[in-house]
Amino acid sequence: MRELVVISGKGGTGKTSLMAAFAHLAEAKVLCDLDVDAPDLHLIAEPAIQRRGPFLSGHVAEIDPAPCTGCGTCLEVCAYGAIQARGASFAVDRGRCEGCKVCVAFCPGQAIDFPERLCGTWYQSETRFGPMIHAQLDPGQENSGKLVALLKSQARKHADQLGLDLILSDGAPGVGCPVISSLSQASLALLVTEPTPSGLHDLERVSDLCRHFRIRSAAVINKADLSRPYQAAIHQLCLERSIPVVGHLPYDRVVTEAMVRGQAVTEGAATPFGAQVRQVWAELLPLLAVSSSSSTQENPS
Repeated sequence: MRELVVISGKGGTGKTSLMAAFAHLAEAKVLCDLDVDAPDLHLIAEPAIQRRGPFLSGHVAEIDPAPCTGCGTCLEVCAYGAIQARGASFAVDRGRCEGCKVCVAFCPGQAIDFPERLCGTWYQSETRFGPMIHAQLDPGQENSGKLVALLKSQARKHADQLGLDLILSDGAPGVGCPVISSLSQASLALLVTEPTPSGLHDLERVSDLCRHFRIRSAAVINKADLSRPYQAAIHQLCLERSIPVVGHLPYDRVVTEAMVRGQAVTEGAATPFGAQVRQVWAELLPLLAVSSSSSTQENPS
């Protein structure tokens, strides 16, 4: 199964706008929004939720007041201030509980349960672009990399059920755990960058990550006309790392206007920018056609 993951070393480079356009242009695919900490592909895709499921990760202590003797041992051993005294009994502040299980182990009355923690919700939806798998991590919760892995698994399962062989995944910015998880089993990573000092620096970091995990990659330079010197520097970096540059997209207000309308930039009236995005997609198709066995080969440096 082919999977394109669109990532960037920093936020604000336009990767979700590109993903929405690819979702509009591609056929027979499943969409997957892997930016679970701050998902936004749904703002354009407008998914109609068909199925939902809980995301459970880690554990949280819960004091059962019936067997609790009010001895205060849990209050003494908790290093995070998660135990609160309530008269003669105690309760757990779920926002402070780190799931370390010390209170559970030391409670003489075995009055503390340790259930799994509900950290978010994942969804299977339908959009005008096709099926979509997405999620929302609850505020302050961790293990977004684990949730990304769950979404990728559900996307592959759903694609198999529908007989589809392409997954388009919108990854998170940066190089942290969610991005590492999003690259698992990917056929190709599209690195979206921009000609700025931070854009160049973060492209170097995210391409290092792809090389480390032997994920084939290509690059697209968004807002390419902002700086010719940095555009040239990005080209040089990609040349040295054998990363094909599949497009140069200029700064254009039509992107913002399309977002305000809740559309992909390739929907509606034809524009020069939309035509350039279509060309980027055309450049990506041959790279995606490479067999899955070749997709594990590292870009030569």
